[in-house]
Amino acid sequence: MSVQEPSQDLPIVVTLGNPNTGKSTLFNRLTGLRQKVGNYPGVTVEQVSGYTEVGGRQIRLVDVPGTYSLAAMSPDEMIAVDVLRGGIDDMSAPAAALIVVDATNLRRNLFLASQILEAGVPALIALNMVDRLAAEGVELDIALLSQRLGVPLVPISAAQGTGIDTLKDALDAVLRAPAAPHLVLNPALEDAVARLAAQLAERGVAASAIELRRALIDAGGYAEQRLTQRVGPELEAMLAELRLAVGSGRNLATLEARDRYSWIQAQLKGVEERGPSQRHAAVDTADKLVNHPILGSLFFALVMAMVFQAVFAWAAPLVDAIDYLTSALGAAVGGHLPPGLFSRFVTEGVIAGVGSVVVFLPQIIILFTFIIILEDTGYMARAAFLMDRAMRALGLSGQSFIPMLSSFACAVPGIMGTRVIANRHDRLATIMAAPFMTCSARLPVYSLLIAAFVPERHYLGGFINLQGLVLFALYMLGIIGGALTAWLISRLYWSRAKARFLLEMPPYRMPNPRAVLSKLLSRAVTFLQRAGTIIFSVALVVWVLASFPRDAAPPSGVSDADFAAQQLSDSYLGRLSRSVTPLFEPLGWDWKVTAAVIASFPAREVVIAALGTIYAVDSTTEDNANTTLTSRIRAARHADGTPVYTLPMVFGLLIFYALCLQCVSTIAVMRRETGTWRWPLFAWVYMSSLGYLGAWLAVTFGGRLAVG
Repeated sequence: MSVQEPSQDLPIVVTLGNPNTGKSTLFNRLTGLRQKVGNYPGVTVEQVSGYTEVGGRQIRLVDVPGTYSLAAMSPDEMIAVDVLRGGIDDMSAPAAALIVVDATNLRRNLFLASQILEAGVPALIALNMVDRLAAEGVELDIALLSQRLGVPLVPISAAQGTGIDTLKDALDAVLRAPAAPHLVLNPALEDAVARLAAQLAERGVAASAIELRRALIDAGGYAEQRLTQRVGPELEAMLAELRLAVGSGRNLATLEARDRYSWIQAQLKGVEERGPSQRHAAVDTADKLVNHPILGSLFFALVMAMVFQAVFAWAAPLVDAIDYLTSALGAAVGGHLPPGLFSRFVTEGVIAGVGSVVVFLPQIIILFTFIIILEDTGYMARAAFLMDRAMRALGLSGQSFIPMLSSFACAVPGIMGTRVIANRHDRLATIMAAPFMTCSARLPVYSLLIAAFVPERHYLGGFINLQGLVLFALYMLGIIGGALTAWLISRLYWSRAKARFLLEMPPYRMPNPRAVLSKLLSRAVTFLQRAGTIIFSVALVVWVLASFPRDAAPPSGVSDADFAAQQLSDSYLGRLSRSVTPLFEPLGWDWKVTAAVIASFPAREVVIAALGTIYAVDSTTEDNANTTLTSRIRAARHADGTPVYTLPMVFGLLIFYALCLQCVSTIAVMRRETGTWRWPLFAWVYMSSLGYLGAWLAVTFGGRLAVG
């Protein structure tokens, strides 16, 4: 949610922690709905920032995506390091770090905490989920642990809202008397960091200790890659010498894990006492069910069926309501404006354009509501684990499953959902495959052509319908196209080791309504801001192209319908269509079909309105004016009298829409998420070529079979 920023000079506090520690819930508790969503410069990682008040003054909170470690293999994974060292554009160095830790899982959570405490940033720890300690059979001496770590520990329950005021008081104290912890786990490593800093300083290269520490430990990681770009190839020899001095031939990452877990064990000795867990047997039974290869798959299918049913069925009344309100608003506004070009611009361009954006919102909200609830309950992590094997066959991991699923409603949120994928290569492959999934915008096209040209035949006593089979085949065509694309990209383009997919099974939790609402509002607003402006702009462009040039009034003796048809034929859209018609003639399209398809490249569903407009204005009698679009496309003829819509041509058109990338919003989001135009342009050329080839094969071989 966008808010007005009070000031850019406020102290910045970054929140960091492992995934599933309740970090986002705490962030929402501290900031309410006063949040701003954006992207860190140069990467696709989402930045959420907000404001809260501590000690009578405002501070700016910046939420860093959950991570298990500061080790980074990509620019996205380097964000936590860059935030801590103050290396983000337009963001000053943090005044403090708020580390969110799961009190029931200290051994794992303190690994990242120890890395943050080494950064030299004033810090405090929010010990979350203390309300679950008793059920887990855990007793903690929080005061002793705070003393050993050298930073304040505040027990809280972000879900229940307890301890928040105390946490704010502690944060205020840290900001007023900042004392950075001086945690040193491996003195030899710190000495190597200091030597490396001195060597680079002699070459005029300045680097922070945390950045140099990661470059030394994470051999081949992003910190080393980025430093090499600044220093040159000689850095490799410098790092090799220092690594040998510290590790004596042993891997520093392994040594780091050994040192940190030894340190964690020492800190928790006498602090944490674990007794028998009171975890309900029902939870263990549920895990066995949802993770079972067969039973879990069946359960997963039921869940997905419910999600699809909700997205396609529950949204219908809301979509109809919005459509009705848009039409009513257009009629009301048009009734108060004098007839003319301005009235048409407002009603057909502005109001209809906004309506075409808002009409997507119910489906987006319903889909995201399910996804957020499934995520917050802990089920989505288990579904991703279940699908990991299938995704790996395509060269991806289970993390790609959720964005692919989201793309069945709309590729825009699906592509935005790839942010959960840590591996950049997997994320890009998923982004390239997502537009193949059959989104709701394809359904009107499928419905129109199937109903008009596929015979209504029934088999097996009426149980199987031919039209339904064709629709199912089109869905499968999209799935196969996306799967093969991901497989080809993963196997042929990126030669790399298999992606790591470390997945923690979070505990089952009851979703927090406030957190769900906050996430939902944020994603809905983001969708409207990013996609809505694009669709709105395209709608205006289409209207202008179809409306100009135009004469003021029909000549004497020319009917309104003939005049409108001639105006459309002579419009920029008509002229553009005629100029490229030879390119599409091998597909059996005339200039009217070509014009409708061209108009639908910004958004697929535009083809329906474009065809309706073209055939309506082409009517020569009042009777034709009342004919349905289905009857008109059935009756459409070429100049030689042969039908335009033959069965091979129709199947070719269906295949074209199943494979072609006709969505400016998707292209824009791909640009946003990949940070370059290279990938969306490649996707557009690749998918358009596949669509054209598929349509040509259908017309060519379908026509020969028909003749035979």
